Amino acid sequence: METRIRIDKVEPAGYKAVLGLEKFIESTPLTRVHKDLIKIRASQINGCAFCIDMHTKEARKAGETEQRIYALNAWRDSPFYTEDERAILALTEEVTLIHNHVTDNTYQQAANVLDETYLAQVMMAIITINVWNRIGIATKLVPA
Repeated sequence: METRIRIDKVEPAGYKAVLGLEKFIESTPLTRVHKDLIKIRASQINGCAFCIDMHTKEARKAGETEQRIYALNAWRDSPFYTEDERAILALTEEVTLIHNHVTDNTYQQAANVLDETYLAQVMMAIITINVWNRIGIATKLVPA
């Protein structure tokens, strides 16, 4: 497999704009765990091998357990995630699979456990990783 196009080289201004979103997410008080769970789960759903590889390595380095990383595909049936993590994972799935819309129930569950600002930051983090996933998949980025 070979990368199709290097958007960062061909269209650096556009790529820099996406980096700006990433820098914003990194500047928020979102916990490292929440950011990692969002990035890994959205990347799993989208099938972005490059992002799955990168973000699972980052999560491990930050102290995430193998057990929780491996169980992420089955988070609903696993006892390893907190109430706020479950709300964030449900929201991540529905925003990533946006063609099914974000249900009022999922949104309300997240709103019940997260304050409004944190919820907005979670949504921005989900949207941002979905942008990166689409770049990775469309250009056929492959893990090293």
